[in-house]
Amino acid sequence: MRIDRYVIRQILAAMIIVVVSLTCVIWLSQSLRFIDMIVNRGLPLATFIYFTVLLMPTWLSLVLPIACFAATMFVYSRMSSDRELVVLTASGLGPMGLARPALIVALGVTLLGYLLSLYLVPVSYRGFKELQFQIRHNYTNVLLREGVFNSMGDDVTVFVRARQPSGELSGIIVQDDRENDESVTLLAESGALILDDTSPKVLMVNGNRQARNTETGRISILYFDRYTVDLGGLQEAVQRTTRDQNELFIDELLNPTEQITQPRNFGKYMAEGHSRLVTPLLGLALPLIGLVVVLRGEFSRRGRSSRLVAAVLLVGLVQAAVLGSKYLAAKELGLMPIMYASAIGPILLCLLLLARQKMRRPKPGTLPAEGTPA
Repeated sequence: MRIDRYVIRQILAAMIIVVVSLTCVIWLSQSLRFIDMIVNRGLPLATFIYFTVLLMPTWLSLVLPIACFAATMFVYSRMSSDRELVVLTASGLGPMGLARPALIVALGVTLLGYLLSLYLVPVSYRGFKELQFQIRHNYTNVLLREGVFNSMGDDVTVFVRARQPSGELSGIIVQDDRENDESVTLLAESGALILDDTSPKVLMVNGNRQARNTETGRISILYFDRYTVDLGGLQEAVQRTTRDQNELFIDELLNPTEQITQPRNFGKYMAEGHSRLVTPLLGLALPLIGLVVVLRGEFSRRGRSSRLVAAVLLVGLVQAAVLGSKYLAAKELGLMPIMYASAIGPILLCLLLLARQKMRRPKPGTLPAEGTPA
């Protein structure tokens, strides 16, 4: 129907604005955590943007249900204010007919939520964690931070007093304990970090090398004009051995093994798996709550604020119930049905209310606003 297409376009346009706005706010707040990777670690801007974009599916899975609810409330409240709902009701449409366009959008949001939750979130978050690990431990992509003792592995620490815009380093101290029987301390006036395809190296100029034998305590000092410290082999010593819950697919969460996590965490992982199945249903539950509140009773300009507040409170209550039941289920698996009831219950109740709801016809002589769609 033309009416359905008209309302769907309005909801989608409003929802896109809300999604973009909320995503930008979340992106700005979360990306501040990674600014030091540009300032202190020399991370290229393109890599930084890609780094944060990998978190986008995770943010969207949280934003989409809220955006759908907000867009539904906005569009139907505006239609009520412009008396468009009055005209549609007078033409014979009941609550379910009026709600049909929003239900179509909500079903699409729910399906998209399942795509994000079951596939895109674990894939993108796994890429995010892998890139984060590589940035932190792949020293060919890292610049030494000035004024800080940089731990490069368990046995090598590098201190740089200052770093010039040209890349020259001044006031370099290197503590190298990779040899079992010798502890080496190197000091230099200046130098540079050399990055090549093999391994990173620190070039030191005008300094000395102090080596202390750990068995005899004898110290030997060597003065040099140029000296190179190879930092190779440090990256291979650090391996990523654990994975975050968000990196795991639904089958791994619902059937955790000791290769994934310790047995005491099995309940927590299973609760996360069931949450992946429940959370997308909020994309249908939240807009339905908004529809019931907006379409309830006679259309009137009075009381819209109270309805809006009531809808927001109900939505917050449902989200709190879903989140709270997840934590309860993590501690006691027998409480898992509460998580499903928290999301499915509002859907069934709202559909029942819409199906049984009767709205009063507009009084004779009531004139619709101009510009009402045919």
